[in-house]
Amino acid sequence: MQLYFIRHGQSVNNAGWGDPNYKESPDPMLTEVGLQQAQVVAEHLGRNQKISRPDAWNAQNEHGYGITHVYGSLMERAALTASFTARRLGVPFETCDIHESGGIFGRDGEMKLQGLAGKPRSWFEANVPGFTLPEMLDENGWWNRPFETEEECQLRAERIWADLLARHGDREGQPEDRVIFVSHGGFFMHLMCAILNLPWKNASNGLRSWFLLHNCSISRFDVRNDHVTICYLNRTDHLPRNLIT
Repeated sequence: MQLYFIRHGQSVNNAGWGDPNYKESPDPMLTEVGLQQAQVVAEHLGRNQKISRPDAWNAQNEHGYGITHVYGSLMERAALTASFTARRLGVPFETCDIHESGGIFGRDGEMKLQGLAGKPRSWFEANVPGFTLPEMLDENGWWNRPFETEEECQLRAERIWADLLARHGDREGQPEDRVIFVSHGGFFMHLMCAILNLPWKNASNGLRSWFLLHNCSISRFDVRNDHVTICYLNRTDHLPRNLIT
């Protein structure tokens, strides 16, 4: 199995980072830059979808990607980013529980850290064509839960990793699954801790750790036999310099 983790395109929250006057959105939309990033990464993957040399060593994808599945978070910025790639590749496009840590919650005032609804089914049907949605998703929205703690998010990441291996791990006589997750920077940190069995944010000598991801960067993990190999992290060479955020 190969896993490709793509962070969503730039959101309005990303663009407003550091602006003391900006009010964060609980479920931010993509900026114009974010839409361009989503289109560029989709076109890059589409141009290089076919594996040109099946027997060659391909750790940097110089001979193509061969993606078989795309999964997206139900948060607007990730769902829209994923939709460009799924349409370009024409592969199964589903959601799974790879939303950002915390979930959908209020950012200030009386609703700060209070769980909110999230987008309803009709929004996804109108804006993210081809997205296979959970049957339980209706017009009441997909979240409707309390704020998710970091401890709860770590448990979710561990479950997602185990589920991914069970569903897409290599099987004798079957072609390899090559899966894209379009997700979020905070969830990536939790997923890395789950994959590598690392303590959350704790580095040596009293330091704190973080894995930085740029918008629409690609990271690759290979799982074969009893080994997981990190081929690359936070790759952005498919993006023009003016779209690296």
